[in-house]
Amino acid sequence: MHNTMGIILTGGKNNRLKELSLERSISAVPFGGKYRAIDFALSNMVNSGIRNIGIPTQYNFRSLMDHLGSGKEWDLDRKNDGLFIFPPYLSEYGSGWYRGTADAMYSNLTFLNRSNEEFVVINQGYAIYNMLYGEMLEQHVDKDADITIACRYMYDFSQEELTHLGIIERDSEQRIIDFQEKPLNPKSNFASMGIYIIKRKLLISLLEDSAAHGYFEFVKDILIKKLTELRLYAYEFKGYWRPLTTIQLYYRSNMELLNPDVRYELFVKNGKIFTKVKDEPPAKYNEEAVVKNCVIADGCIIEGHVENSIVFRGVKIKKGAIVKNSIIMQGSIVGENASLDNCILDKNVIISIEKQLNGDTNWPLIVGKGVTV
Repeated sequence: MHNTMGIILTGGKNNRLKELSLERSISAVPFGGKYRAIDFALSNMVNSGIRNIGIPTQYNFRSLMDHLGSGKEWDLDRKNDGLFIFPPYLSEYGSGWYRGTADAMYSNLTFLNRSNEEFVVINQGYAIYNMLYGEMLEQHVDKDADITIACRYMYDFSQEELTHLGIIERDSEQRIIDFQEKPLNPKSNFASMGIYIIKRKLLISLLEDSAAHGYFEFVKDILIKKLTELRLYAYEFKGYWRPLTTIQLYYRSNMELLNPDVRYELFVKNGKIFTKVKDEPPAKYNEEAVVKNCVIADGCIIEGHVENSIVFRGVKIKKGAIVKNSIIMQGSIVGENASLDNCILDKNVIISIEKQLNGDTNWPLIVGKGVTV
């Protein structure tokens, strides 16, 4: 796929992630012990052979830019091509604030014009999955499609969760004949994954036309409005996929990492997921520590009882503490004889001695960044 470039959209303001997205983009939300959400989209592109990648950023993007840096961990710190980050900027003719996904790409049209690749892969930076795009590109070429959309049967999503997705209807040739964005009453569970393949020159033309008419959204104003004009095809993906768009999905996808089959598919099957390297010592387990079915990252010191949990780098769990079914982010400290169940602790949280916090599987209790409880 050396004739293909990439664009990763990092998402707008999302209140459904509660405290987790107050100070960071949803693409920068920590996941799985040491990763950020955007690591998956970025690694998928790199593993597919894409080396020219642009990332328009918008909401709370400081931590995202800090995480991505020069792109070194993804082998994207290059003289030719590489990683390009496009935050909003002020100009004489506009505020710079991206008004939608199409506007974010149009505002950085120079990136597309200066590139030489024939095809563009556009994806979302806040979904958890491992996919190589080569087969999707082959279908795109074979069908002579204008746009190919990766789709999936969302059999493992609730009816409520389906209302946050784009529902697709296709014919026997895989051509898309109907596209409903976030319908109140989804007609099926076959939905878009927010991954698109399109020719670079066609994308430029569509973005210019959209801007000329005052449209800003890629899905609503381009894909849906031009459904009958363009040849849109569906590519069916059958693997694991979760968008981190709600607290419930975030909690569930982290807990699903405790399943060895899910871990194999996400981190081994189609290539590694790369992330920013931090030189931490191995996790230390004291004699009194009890750890069952957990993901424990580097730099942790475990003295208590931890079960069915995701523990990020540098976490300290003191003697007598009991942590179950929880997500404990980097640098947090769980005090002696404290008890946590169905909780999400953001970074640098301190849980006091003998404190008890209990959430629910569907509504985990969240403690915001840097809070002492």
